Amino acid sequence: MHKTLLIRHLAKTLILLPWALACGPKPETPAAQPSGIHFTVDETTGNLTFLGLDLDGHNYAGGSGLWRMYYNTPEQKEIEITPLDGTPEVRVAGDTVHIDYATLAGNAFELHLTLWKEDGQLRFGATVKNNEPHTIIRELQYPLIGKLQLPEGYRLLTTHTGGQIHENPVWKISNVDTRALYMTPAQKFRQMDLQYPRNAASNCFAFVGEKDGLYFGSHDTSLQQTWHGLRTYPDDGGIGHVTEDFKHLEAGFYRYPNAMCGDKWSNDASVVMPYVGDWRETSRIYRSWADTWWHHAPVPQWVQDMTGWQRVIFKHQYGEVLRTYEDLPGRIAAAGESVGCNAVLAFGWWDEGMDNGYPNYTLKDEASWKEAIAAYRAGSAIPEHLPGQGCEATRRDSTACPKNRLLLYFNGRLIDVESDFYKSGGGSRVANKDNTGREFTEHYKFTGEGTTLGYYDSRTFVIADMSKREWRDQLIRWADRAMEYGADAVFYDQLGVAEEFPNWDLSREYPVQDIFTGRYKADALREIRDHIKAKDPEFALGTEWLSDCTSQFCDFVHIVEFTALPESFPEWFRYTFPEVVWSDRCVRDDNDVPRRVNNTLLKGLRNDIEVFRCRGLIDETPVYQAHLAKVNEIRHAFPDLLLEGRYTATDGFTCSNKALTARSYTAGNRIAVVITNTGDKKQRGKITVPGGYSLTGSRTIGPSKVRKNCVTLKQNGLAVLIFEK
Repeated sequence: MHKTLLIRHLAKTLILLPWALACGPKPETPAAQPSGIHFTVDETTGNLTFLGLDLDGHNYAGGSGLWRMYYNTPEQKEIEITPLDGTPEVRVAGDTVHIDYATLAGNAFELHLTLWKEDGQLRFGATVKNNEPHTIIRELQYPLIGKLQLPEGYRLLTTHTGGQIHENPVWKISNVDTRALYMTPAQKFRQMDLQYPRNAASNCFAFVGEKDGLYFGSHDTSLQQTWHGLRTYPDDGGIGHVTEDFKHLEAGFYRYPNAMCGDKWSNDASVVMPYVGDWRETSRIYRSWADTWWHHAPVPQWVQDMTGWQRVIFKHQYGEVLRTYEDLPGRIAAAGESVGCNAVLAFGWWDEGMDNGYPNYTLKDEASWKEAIAAYRAGSAIPEHLPGQGCEATRRDSTACPKNRLLLYFNGRLIDVESDFYKSGGGSRVANKDNTGREFTEHYKFTGEGTTLGYYDSRTFVIADMSKREWRDQLIRWADRAMEYGADAVFYDQLGVAEEFPNWDLSREYPVQDIFTGRYKADALREIRDHIKAKDPEFALGTEWLSDCTSQFCDFVHIVEFTALPESFPEWFRYTFPEVVWSDRCVRDDNDVPRRVNNTLLKGLRNDIEVFRCRGLIDETPVYQAHLAKVNEIRHAFPDLLLEGRYTATDGFTCSNKALTARSYTAGNRIAVVITNTGDKKQRGKITVPGGYSLTGSRTIGPSKVRKNCVTLKQNGLAVLIFEK
C-alpha cells in the first residue's frame, strides 16, 4: 500500500468580502468555513488521494495524477507527457508538499509542483524548465482533479456570459456540441471549451450544491489567457464508443508556458477550495481576491438610470439605408419613449455603412449628424435653420440635462482591407499576425434579400493589436470625435474580451502566441477612460463582451450572447460585480417576449433593443413594445432600487415556493424583491424579509396578484414587492 502525506490546516477560516458600492446594506454575512481543508498526496506516485473539508467527510479526489504537459519538436507537435512518464520525489517542507520530476522525456524537462494551504484554500504552484534544444513546452495542464467525486445533485457553475448553471455536469460535458468533434480526438475525452477572458467572464468555475461545493479559481493578476479544463473520460486506457462511456469527470486549469530550451516558467495562481454555503460563496471567494486588483470608478448617474438602449443601424454594410438622421429625433425617439427607453446605441452612422471601411468612418455631412444628435438629446425635432446651429444651441454643459442619450459606435479592433489606413501600410504596422507571419482575417457576412452577399461577397478585415501605440491613439481620437459630435458616450465594439486571433511572435525558434491580449484591451480601455473623464466626467465609455478585467474601466457593457437560456445564470456576475452596468441580448422580435424581458428585470440587466437584428424598431414588434413598457414603468417607479441600487440576488429575503424565481435589490433601508413564474402552472408563494422590514408597495405585470407579502403568479407573471425598515 502506498504511503500518503497529510497536510492539516487547523485555523478557522472566515471569508470576508469588501463591497465597493456605498448604497444599501452589505450582502449577507458569509458562512464561517469549517476548520480548514485537508488533502493527501501519494508518496510514491504524487497523485492526489484526498481532498475535502473533513478527513471523515466527503472526498472529492479520485486518486489521479495532477498534471499533463505538451511539447513540440521540429518533427511533431503536441507530444504528451503524463505522471506515468516519470518518477517523482515527493516531500514535505514546512506546510508545503513538493512533487519534483527532475527528469522527464529523458533529461529534457523538469517539472516542480507545490501544494500548500493558504487562507482556507488549497493552492497549487508549478515551475517547468526546458533543457532540451529544439523543443518548446507549449502547455501545462495543472492542477487536475481527476475522477472527481461529486455528491449527488451538484451542478456545474461557469462564468460563461456572466454565469451559467448546468445540471448533471458529467452528462453536460459528455454531450458537448458534436459538430466540433470531427476535429478532436473525441473517442478519448469530451471537453467543454471555456477560456478566460473570452467566453468565461471571470477566472473561476465551481461545482455547487445546495449547502456546499467545490470552487476552482485562477487568482492570476497577470490576466493571461487561461483555459478552464472541464473534461470527461472513459475507463482508464479505454476508448469511448458512446456518450455513456464518458463517466469520469476531470477539472482544472490549462496554461501556456511556451518555454524553449533554457527557459524557466512558473505560476502559482491556481486555487481549489471545498466550501460551505450555496453558490454565493463562490462569488465571495472570487471577489475577495478580485478586490486586490479590480477597481471600478462610479458611473454617471444617467448611466445608472438608463433602462437600456435601442441598437439601431442607420446604413448597412451593403449600402442599404435603414434610417436617416432625421429619424433619430423623430421616429426612433418616439419608439424609445413608448417603452421608457431614452438611449440609442447608433450603428452604421458613417458614409461607408455598418462593418465597412474601418477605421475611416467617413462623414461628409457632419453638420447634419451633429444637429440630429443635438435634437435627439433635447427631445425636439431638428430646427429649420442652417446646419450645425441646432447643435451649438444644445451643447453639453455642466447644467444641461438631456432628455435622451446618444451612445456612438466605433469598432475597436477591425481594419477593413479596402480602407485607406490598411492600403497605406496600417495593416502591416498594427495588425495581428498568425504563426506564419501572415495577417489574421475575419469575414463579416451580412446578407440582403439575396444570397450573394452572405456566401460570396463578404467584407474582409484584419485585427488590430491593442498593445500598439498607433492603434490606441486612434481609439482616443474616436472618443474626442464622439464628444465633438455632442454624443453622451463612446462605444467600442469587441474590446471587452481576449483576442480570438492573437499576435504571434516569430523572433525565436518557435512561433509563440500572445496570451495577454485581454490585459492589453483592459489597458487600452483604462487609457481611454482616463482621457475622457479628464475632459468630462459625465461622458461615458462602453464596450462589447463581458469580462471582469475590462469591465472595471467601463461605464456600461453590451453583452455578446443570450442571457435567458435555460442554463443562463447572469446573477453570478451581477452579484459578484454589482457595480457593472450590462445588458441582455437577442430579444429581436415578438417571440418568447414576457419570459425574456421579465428575466432582464429579475437579473438586474439593461435592455438591448435590437429589433430584427438592429434593422427595425420596437414599434414594429407590438408584444415586445407593450411588455417592455410595463417593465420600464416599474423601473421608473423605483429607480433608487431597480436602477441605482445594489443587485443582491438571493440575499435579504426568503421565498416559500421554489417553483418561483425571486431576486433582490437593496438601497439604504429598502429592499425590492422581484418574483417571476416561468412554469406553466399557477404558483403561490410568501416573501419574507426579516429584520424589521415591512411591505410598503408592490407592482405586478401579467396574470399576477399580491396580497400582503403573498404573491400568486400564473405563467410569465411578475411581481415586485418593496420592503422598508
